[in-house]
Amino acid sequence: MSQRIDPACLMRIKSLELRAKTVVEGTWKGLHRSPYHGFSVEFTEYREYSPGDDPRHIDWKLAARSNEHYIKRFEEETNLCCHMLLDLSTSMQFQSLGYTKAEYAKTLVATFAYFLAQQRDATGLIIFDEQVETVIPARFTRGQLRRILIELERPPQGSHTNLISPLKHAVETIKKRGLVVLISDLMSPLDELNTHLGYLRAQGHEVALFQILDPAEIHLNFHETAIFEDLETGERIALNPKAARENYQQQLQEHQAAIQSFCRKQGVHYHQLTTDMPLELGLSEFLTDRAA
Repeated sequence: MSQRIDPACLMRIKSLELRAKTVVEGTWKGLHRSPYHGFSVEFTEYREYSPGDDPRHIDWKLAARSNEHYIKRFEEETNLCCHMLLDLSTSMQFQSLGYTKAEYAKTLVATFAYFLAQQRDATGLIIFDEQVETVIPARFTRGQLRRILIELERPPQGSHTNLISPLKHAVETIKKRGLVVLISDLMSPLDELNTHLGYLRAQGHEVALFQILDPAEIHLNFHETAIFEDLETGERIALNPKAARENYQQQLQEHQAAIQSFCRKQGVHYHQLTTDMPLELGLSEFLTDRAA
């Protein structure tokens, strides 16, 4: 494997596009094509044969006449259609490493978008907090990557996390099956999340969930008694981290176990990324999982 990219170094690059390019060109290769090629029997046109295409779809009569190999293209044949749902609520502004979970998550989204654009795949983006704030429908056009990157550069406006709002929007508006990627810290009640992920799976979508956490949120590795503030509610509490750590980590483990359990049952790809983890490691895990 090529040399891993330190997230702290990556985040010093101001341009999201350049960050994404750095990850993609350095490490991330071979995202699999959509599994939905050629399902329709309605023939529409020809395209030139490429290595890896199913030879059963070659028009051999045309090949005999022209000495060229062409594939019959069907109505449903398409590249991957990916819809990314990005949480930019206030809790995503937490940081202990010099950059926020939101910055890390935006870089992840930009990396997906950059790679999919290189693959000529359709990409869309939904940004949300307590409500859906931005919707860029999935498509492959010359300016689509630029539109997504511009939206990612805008400062977040909201406060609370509402995971159901973007999922409802996705269920109601995404008609063609594809890949739906939810990116969030999931630091909110999980009520109805299982149900709405199930709706997407029932519609035939492949679903991936990336949970972005700061290492300090996992280990509660603070040493002095301090005032801790909930970024979304503004509630403050005096806390001795050493005394609270055991109970906190137990509750966090139960929360994580619930997420992993319903992801397994729904057939959802689940990946936890901490903001000190090189992005290519999490992405390679996703590619391996998806290939399997």
